[in-house]
Amino acid sequence: MFGRLFSIGSRCTMKCSETSCKLKNKSCSQKIFKAGDTNQDGQLDFEEFMQYLKDHEKKMKLAFKSLDKNNDGKIEASEVVQSLKILGINISEKQAEKILQSIDADGTMTVDWNEWRDHFMFNPATDIEEIIRYWKHSTVLDIGDSLTIPDEFTEEEKKTGQWWKQLLAGGVAGAVSRTGTAPLDRLKVIMQVHGSKSNKMNIASGFKQMVKEGGVRSLWRGNGVNVVKIAPETAIKFWAYEQYKKILSKDDGKLGTTERFISGSLAGATAQTSIYPMEVLKTRLAVGKTGQYSGMFDCAKKILKREGVKAFYKGYIPNILGIIPYAGIDLAVYELLKTTWLEHYASSSANPGVLVLLGCGTISSTCGQLASYPLALVRTRMQAQASVEGAPQLNMVALFQRIIATEGIRGLYRGIAPNFMKVLPAVSISYVVYEKMKQNLGIA
Repeated sequence: MFGRLFSIGSRCTMKCSETSCKLKNKSCSQKIFKAGDTNQDGQLDFEEFMQYLKDHEKKMKLAFKSLDKNNDGKIEASEVVQSLKILGINISEKQAEKILQSIDADGTMTVDWNEWRDHFMFNPATDIEEIIRYWKHSTVLDIGDSLTIPDEFTEEEKKTGQWWKQLLAGGVAGAVSRTGTAPLDRLKVIMQVHGSKSNKMNIASGFKQMVKEGGVRSLWRGNGVNVVKIAPETAIKFWAYEQYKKILSKDDGKLGTTERFISGSLAGATAQTSIYPMEVLKTRLAVGKTGQYSGMFDCAKKILKREGVKAFYKGYIPNILGIIPYAGIDLAVYELLKTTWLEHYASSSANPGVLVLLGCGTISSTCGQLASYPLALVRTRMQAQASVEGAPQLNMVALFQRIIATEGIRGLYRGIAPNFMKVLPAVSISYVVYEKMKQNLGIA
């Protein structure tokens, strides 16, 4: 056994020098080191490394058998399609063949045990779900929009307690990201609410107006509420997602793309219903003038006194309706981009990498925002109506009609420029902070 494993290790070492194999990848090597260092002495000696290879081979054997549906000792394209479908990923047989090409060493278009073992021996993935885990649409990275569907975690992550560390890392990353892009977010809200009064308001004049009215600090007005609501919203969304998944799962406990979309949308709606009053507070603080409110609690107290409890749910209906086009288009575009990448590049590498995934996620999220933006604008105006002098108190339909009649279709997209401007820096900041938090929390 050890002789064969040592031979594999030698072949991989030679291959690494020629093609920079996965062992050079920092995160992979750190995970292998952590798994192999059984005595926790901070060093991976030869005996520990060989034991890691032996244990890892057993796990790879189980993963291979889970793919080899007909037990003929070879993985075929049809078996890849079937296995990924069970995990909620739909690909064609042609795409499955391209995946096999990245593992197939003898050109037979099938993968036997030796090819499978040699390909994944120095990849720290331990089961088939983890091997294809990089295809997941990870929404733990927060870009300041609360319509995204939640991420899901493996059973292993739930058992080892890794899930709460990832949520914590995502929460901190979201807080830093939202704070970093808060001036653009406030500008978007002001343009949505007040932009109709002056068609000349643009990004430059909007920033000048905010600084002139309240100084540089006013650029972050309302951000405190935005950051505070991250924790309860994430917790409720994650809990609700797990409950809806249990309700909608099939007899075998598996979920397809449709079930995931429905579960995620319902979870988002549940979380939004719970924290929606904080959304109203954020909007009121963002459009308020200097000295109008001394803080979040003062704002809540004044709204409750002047307008009653119902004011905390103004704009609720367009907000909930916005989840459907946002999440649906977000998921559909991501699947399209993922499939396109697989068709063109899967033969050269089995892993698309972080930049590809972030790019796909950013584009799909932007498309989702574009589709749901008119509803978001109407929601914001309904939230702020009572605080704008002379503004009539209209419902969703009447407000849509008024905007189209007075401002045209373009009026439904007022403020979208700063909204799009914040996506790239928000994703970048969120990702960097998320990775740093994962390192500090010991998440591989």
